[in-house]
Amino acid sequence: MNLAEQYMPEGYIFPPKPAPLSETEKSDYKARIKQLLIEKNAVLVAHYYTDPEIQALAEETGGCVADSLEMARFGKTHPATTIVVAGVRFMGETSKILTPEKTVVMPTLAATCSLDVGCPIDEFSAFCDQHPDRKVVVYANTSTAVKARADWIVTSSCALEIVDHIDEQGEKIIWGPDKHLGSYIQTKTGADMIMWDGACIVHDEFKTKALKNMKALYPEAAVLVHPESPSEIVDLADAVGSTSQLIKAAQTMDNKMFIVATDRGIFYKMQQLCPDKEFFAAPTAGEGATCKSCANCPWMAMNGLKAIEEALIEPADKEVFVDMTLREGALKSLNRMLDFSASLKKQ
Repeated sequence: MNLAEQYMPEGYIFPPKPAPLSETEKSDYKARIKQLLIEKNAVLVAHYYTDPEIQALAEETGGCVADSLEMARFGKTHPATTIVVAGVRFMGETSKILTPEKTVVMPTLAATCSLDVGCPIDEFSAFCDQHPDRKVVVYANTSTAVKARADWIVTSSCALEIVDHIDEQGEKIIWGPDKHLGSYIQTKTGADMIMWDGACIVHDEFKTKALKNMKALYPEAAVLVHPESPSEIVDLADAVGSTSQLIKAAQTMDNKMFIVATDRGIFYKMQQLCPDKEFFAAPTAGEGATCKSCANCPWMAMNGLKAIEEALIEPADKEVFVDMTLREGALKSLNRMLDFSASLKKQ
């Protein structure tokens, strides 16, 4: 069984790669988008995994490039009345949860995530109901409904500390949806956790034998791994962390070469901040490979220049809405995480 069969609905069709644009077309789209952002009082926020051109455009226009939570925080505090979220669906929903009074649009509402799709609320809720004595902790890569069902929401940068805190309170945990991230946290904390069976199709593609071969080819390179990867890949890492933590590691480690096991979109920011260093994509080919992603999220790739322009011209067709009742539950869990993270920074 390949990744698509295991973690996505039966018969799911992955989005095609966007049609390439000429340099003239790219320039024209960028110019029109810049003007539309001004006219619509809008700001563009982009995830680290989007195309480098989208990340650069966000920076050039006063937006930001960040992880999903920082994207939402930036949009909340920015004076713009419209937030254009270049990412995947749950990121747009997170922005709307934090900022319901603003218009939140996306280049396409069809851009999803294998973790989100692989954790439908009805099935996940039934799973939770079987273990009523456990706290429900869910990763940010989930729908508003799943967030509303949770006691805690976490990101990969704060999950260890939050799970450790819950464990210290003597609580048992239901974890969802990424089993690799959950297993990594369980190993680090020793917490009593049961896992939802989900995985990111990008991070699940990295291959152990091929990575060992690459390490032998570049013995001076440090290996940077996102904890959504299988444990065998994590075990080969010199640094493990969230997207922002891996970028920080590239900046602070003395190595001049890095093998990076996460989405290749991260290279834009790494090379921008570390122009004197060299980065190689960890291999997804090898024994057992299906390469549904080849270290590039197919849904992130849907955030093209043409789609961004369309979202600004006809926002009604691209606007993100969340159920207000579900928003209240999701916001409670989200604020619990934000408050906890803020208290950690003060320590």
